[in-house]
Amino acid sequence: MSDLFGAHDPSAEPDALFEAPRPPEPEAEPEIRRASIGTGGASAPLAARMRPASLDEVVGQQHLLEPGAPLRRLVEGSGAASVVLYGPPGTGKTTLASLISGATGRRFEALSALSAGVKDVRAVIDLARRRLTHGEQTVLFIDEVHRFSKTQQDALLAAVENRIVLLVAATTENPSFSVVAPLLSRSLVLQLQPLGPDDIRALLERARTDARGLAGTVQITDDASDHLVRLAGGDARRALTALEASADTALARATDGHAVIDLETVESSIDEAAVRYDRDGDQHYDVASAFIKSLRGSDVDAALHYLARMIVAGEDPRFIARRLMIQASEEIGMADPTALQTAVAAAQVVQQVGMPEAQLALAQATIHIATAPKSGAVTAALGAAVADVKAGKAGPVPAHLRDGHYQGAQKLGNAIGYRYPHAHPDGVLAQQYAPDELIGVDYYEPTGRGVERELSARLPKLRRIVRGEQ
Repeated sequence: MSDLFGAHDPSAEPDALFEAPRPPEPEAEPEIRRASIGTGGASAPLAARMRPASLDEVVGQQHLLEPGAPLRRLVEGSGAASVVLYGPPGTGKTTLASLISGATGRRFEALSALSAGVKDVRAVIDLARRRLTHGEQTVLFIDEVHRFSKTQQDALLAAVENRIVLLVAATTENPSFSVVAPLLSRSLVLQLQPLGPDDIRALLERARTDARGLAGTVQITDDASDHLVRLAGGDARRALTALEASADTALARATDGHAVIDLETVESSIDEAAVRYDRDGDQHYDVASAFIKSLRGSDVDAALHYLARMIVAGEDPRFIARRLMIQASEEIGMADPTALQTAVAAAQVVQQVGMPEAQLALAQATIHIATAPKSGAVTAALGAAVADVKAGKAGPVPAHLRDGHYQGAQKLGNAIGYRYPHAHPDGVLAQQYAPDELIGVDYYEPTGRGVERELSARLPKLRRIVRGEQ
């Protein structure tokens, strides 16, 4: 027996020749640095007290909890597959893990990747192996599994494959990039979505009235409720934390026993000004439009203001990243080609890291685009080319440019006479590329700003060489 559980005692083994084997006596559980996810008592935070105690109390994630779905079967105790729960903070990953642990005959162990090491993982696995001899299955919940090293994740493989533990791993990062492939192949990857406004509103009302929460000791105005929903950004924990802070303020201010959470109470409690921003209404379009026009107008400070308004209001960061990528080409283009690279990199940070850290990458891209030299030449060039195509100016491709890689192509005259530019010392030579009716048409007209200043001097020379004018 491992020293982890104490010295081996030969006298405890049955004599196989004279008596039937007895089940091993339960041994003391090892000391493990467990992460607590319990609801706690009355002094626990509101978000912990309101953690759903049953599947009926879970809001959102209906795509994963419909009858017969793998996650619902796990929660109900009929599933046996390990899972990786992937989604933004406050969407119910820890709650679902706790509900899975509550299924019949399962013991629950929780580790945080921030504090647990390989030794802790192996201790839980050894404990789970011993529990199996008594018919008990162990659910191992690992929060922030993306912070585990490859070695730590590899330590789980055999136990997951042999179902010594039922692994429930939670991560806010794309598991394809943060979880080792062998562990992914042994688990179901289930993506959780941010909670919708109606889900958050229902959670707030339940917390306000439920005996585990505020037990009806406060009232809340519609404006305050809407503001809490906006600030939550789909995060249940953030919503309940803000509600608790607001309730404490309202109760402290109440003089007649009548505590009311209004908009001013919420603002003062969480130290953030109200952001009047409706993601589905006029304010959404107004703020987004102002953001775009500030970028175009090179007002970096105004652009950062509108970016901050969208972030604080819980705007989908993917929407912001898409706008930045569009602006990089539409408003800057070749005046600073690196702007598009910065915008694309910011979008990748949004996808792979998530909020709130990704807001810095969005700010960096905003500053780059706002301060870069501006040019609408790319937009104008494409627009003119598309207009000509729609007007029917799309003559035959010149024969020497056509595909000549199939049998019979040369008999059709394809690819005959094509001149390879790289064979010329300057890498450019006289040759017709445009259809006959578009010879001499200029679409792209670079400005004299940024990198396009150099292009505006070089492009006329290129056109003269290609068109055989010199």
